[in-house]
Amino acid sequence: MDLAKQAKIVDSIHDTLHDFVGQRLKVRANMGRSKIVESEGVLTQVHPQLFIMEVDRKRGRTARQSYQYVDVLTGMVELSQNGEPLFAPFIEESTLEDELLGEPEPERVLA
Repeated sequence: MDLAKQAKIVDSIHDTLHDFVGQRLKVRANMGRSKIVESEGVLTQVHPQLFIMEVDRKRGRTARQSYQYVDVLTGMVELSQNGEPLFAPFIEESTLEDELLGEPEPERVLA
């Protein structure tokens, strides 16, 4: 995926999340090393490169967490509301595996 396409997708993620400010969302974040953190909270702020959520903690406390739009693009952060994902996967598994393995994409024949 080229940079221009990635930039457009990040902009669309930003615009979509702007409409959800003040609403409760569920976040599932892959923190690496097989650690996945799931939390629920309110989307409080949307900035050009990241968004901030106020997530619920134990005993009625809350904490602020920030996430980057590019993490949503790569699938490291998944957002949902009422069990429905806000975004479909942007990168196909086979394409991602090919990029990680360094295998070239199959050549396309133009007529």
